[in-house]
Amino acid sequence: MVVPRVLGIVMAGGRGDRLQPLTRSRSKAAVPFGSRHRIIDYVLSNFVNSGIYAIYLLVQYKSQSLIEHVSTSWRLGGRLPETFVTVVPPQMRSSETWYQGTADAVFQNLNLIHDFAPELVVVFGADHIYRMDLGQMIDYHVSSRCDVSVAARPVPLGTASAFGVIASAPDGRIVGFAEKPRSPEA
Repeated sequence: MVVPRVLGIVMAGGRGDRLQPLTRSRSKAAVPFGSRHRIIDYVLSNFVNSGIYAIYLLVQYKSQSLIEHVSTSWRLGGRLPETFVTVVPPQMRSSETWYQGTADAVFQNLNLIHDFAPELVVVFGADHIYRMDLGQMIDYHVSSRCDVSVAARPVPLGTASAFGVIASAPDGRIVGFAEKPRSPEA
C-alpha cells in the first residue's frame, strides 16, 4: 500500500477546569505526567511512531509552558523536508473570537491544511494518555474508502456521561453523537 501524505493536527486548546489545581497555570496538555513527560508527549509520540512528521499543534488557553516544552522537546525539523511540530496560536481568521470547539479550530486553520496539501488529515486531542498505531487506522480508512474515520473505545454505561458518546450502526457507520449526555443510551 502506498503511504499517503498525512498532516497531523493536535487540539491543545482546552482549559482543563476538571484538572484544577494542576491546570491553574498551564493547559491540560502541559500537565506533567511521569518523571519528565507532559500529557502532550503521548499524542506526539503516537504520531511520530506512526510515521506522521508534519504536525500542527493548535493552542489557546495558558499555552506558554506547552509552547516552551514542545519547542525544546520536539525538534523534528532540520534536514528532512516537511518534518515539523509547529505550535499555532489562535489566528482569528474567520471571526473575532477564540476557538469555539474542535471543528471551529480546524475551520479557522484551513489555510494550513490547504497550504500543506495532504491526502489525509488526522485530528487528535492533546489531553489523552494512550498508545496507538495510527498507521492501522490510516490503512483501514484508506481501504474502506470512508470520508471520515473516528477512533473511539467503549466505556461502561455508568461513566459514559463524562464523555462524547457515539451511536453506531452494525456496520460501524456513525449514526449519532452526543457530547457528555446526561442519560446516555446503550
